[in-house]
Amino acid sequence: MNMKSDQELRIRPAMPEDSQAVSLLMYDAIGDIAHTIAGTTDMPDTMDVLEQLFQQPGCRLSYTNGLVCEAENGDIAGFMLSYSGDEAQSLDELLIRRLQDLGLQTSGLVPEARPGEYYLDSLAVSGAYRGAGIGTRLIEAFEQRAAELGWTRALLLVDRTNLRARALYERLGYREDGFVELSGHPYDRMTKRVGTNTGSPM
Repeated sequence: MNMKSDQELRIRPAMPEDSQAVSLLMYDAIGDIAHTIAGTTDMPDTMDVLEQLFQQPGCRLSYTNGLVCEAENGDIAGFMLSYSGDEAQSLDELLIRRLQDLGLQTSGLVPEARPGEYYLDSLAVSGAYRGAGIGTRLIEAFEQRAAELGWTRALLLVDRTNLRARALYERLGYREDGFVELSGHPYDRMTKRVGTNTGSPM
């Protein structure tokens, strides 16, 4: 276990000032999808765009959709972004308009969740804090948020080559439910029932 992982950790709502730390983690989480969203190929440019989008309410990558795991020294040890599939199209409007204004293709930007699902868009843990169970804690926080909002179906995607992540999700009760292709990479959809309410989300 990394020496940093024995620090006191707390999960809290993300804030705009978390943008730099979260954007680095976000890139680790979504890889080439970041370039598709940003409309850039250069790493520094992509990071600048991710930071800007994180600070803007009303888009998929906004801090308003995020939780961070913060260490007692102020480090952002991990983060996650989540939203409902019912909102996916509207949350992409800002991203699509931005790409159109740049004269770029928007066909690669597709909704990743379906109506009726609460979606874990992205999650990552800083290398200095891996091995401390932060990923599991963030997934549990995601499921709690879904249940509190009235959703009963949680969704996440996993790259087919990421067997370690898939094993974690399966251990937490997620099961394969089809696949989707994003930025040229195949991802398996994995879903789980959450909460106690079996009716429709409010």
